[in-house]
Amino acid sequence: MKHNAAMAIQVLPNTTDTKLLIKIVDAAFAEIGRSNLSYEVGAFETTIEGNLDQLVALIPKIQKACVDAGADMISNYIKLTYAPEEHILTTDEKLAKYRK
Repeated sequence: MKHNAAMAIQVLPNTTDTKLLIKIVDAAFAEIGRSNLSYEVGAFETTIEGNLDQLVALIPKIQKACVDAGADMISNYIKLTYAPEEHILTTDEKLAKYRK
């Protein structure tokens, strides 16, 4: 399927409790997984590929999942690439030559 957008999102719960932090971040990953969009988890952010509307709609769902998991406050850093008429390079296309 051709996607017209890619989003990188970093979820930063405002907590120093490591167990709670992991629970909250895991809830974010679970919500991303439920989206059935292509995604790759990285050390600092998760990259998700899809259509612009799908990606934008996913943001509040991730927020709600984090709050439901115990977050009082979450900061997000989001990068979004959108090209309605052009091919968006997939994560695999961008990284294939660097992977061993």
